[in-house]
Amino acid sequence: MNMIRTSQLLVLGLLTALVLAACGQASTGGSATSAPAEAPTAAAAPAATSAPEATAATAPTAATAPTAMAEATAATAPTAMAEATAAPAAGGASGTIKVGSKDFTEEFIVAELYAQVLEHAGFKVERKINLGGTPIAQEAMVSGDIDLYPEYTSTGLLTVLKKDPIKDPKEILSAVKQGYEDQFKLTWLDASPFNDTNGLAVTQATADKYGLKTYSDLSAKASELVFGGPAEFAEREDGIKGLATAYGGFVPKELKQLGTGPLRYDALKNGDIDVVVVFTTDARIAADKLVVLEDDKTFYPIYNIAPVVRQDTLAANPEIADALNKLAPLLTSEVITGLNAQVDIDGKEYAVVAKEFLDSSGLLK
Repeated sequence: MNMIRTSQLLVLGLLTALVLAACGQASTGGSATSAPAEAPTAAAAPAATSAPEATAATAPTAATAPTAMAEATAATAPTAMAEATAAPAAGGASGTIKVGSKDFTEEFIVAELYAQVLEHAGFKVERKINLGGTPIAQEAMVSGDIDLYPEYTSTGLLTVLKKDPIKDPKEILSAVKQGYEDQFKLTWLDASPFNDTNGLAVTQATADKYGLKTYSDLSAKASELVFGGPAEFAEREDGIKGLATAYGGFVPKELKQLGTGPLRYDALKNGDIDVVVVFTTDARIAADKLVVLEDDKTFYPIYNIAPVVRQDTLAANPEIADALNKLAPLLTSEVITGLNAQVDIDGKEYAVVAKEFLDSSGLLK
């Protein structure tokens, strides 16, 4: 009798254990199937695309420009340019117009002029100033991070489209307009008349010591001299690479990467470099009494500035062209050199300088 009772208790215990195990498994299975409910939180990831706005939040002064250029090293630039050739993403074809710029004073000023003119025309504008060098700005245009920015015609021709130089400025603008529309779904508006071409400058003492008057003179002495300028100058077709092809020589003792801001002028003044890469409308050339060497083989073409705009943005907002084309003829070499001087020499904020110019020109009335 006791054995029977014991057997019954064992059976009962076994059944109870099986029931409890089954309940536990069901509970575990229900928990596992609830996991996908958390998956939608992954959709929040695109919020990371707001990061570029941090650039706009830190309105740069001229002194900050080299920092951005330092990020656009020669190693990263080809990658950015390669990505820029991809099919363009959808941009801000309506609503807020995102205005960008490259990383030096003149770009800050012209981009700010564009922004203020567009705001006066009734557009809401988001500024993304000081993005970096040409490859970074081009990539931002193609990806839709910005809608427009100021670019130089021969930079577009030589650096972006990889075409041979053209002498006539109207032919340059026509070529880049067609090439950008065909390859990137971007277009160019009217160009301003000022020519901010590249140049090479030295102090009067260096010119006297080495007998430097022309690029031909410099090419023969380059191996004894330290150059300073943007990182991309070593590989650009309108940099050392192209100069070596045109003149021979042009193998500097060293090329220090100093960006396109005031650091390169300070380095020349302090004797850290011997030759500085300049833009011919830079205010520091006259202020520092530098000698700009003669481009005796006319290597450098014309570099007029103009707005590069996404075609979808322009199609949705044709008034952009009307507003910015009114500004274009006012930006002469004399005007832009004076505006650069107010920022780089006088220390005024570029946004204030832009506003004062537009007020005096009557474009904001």
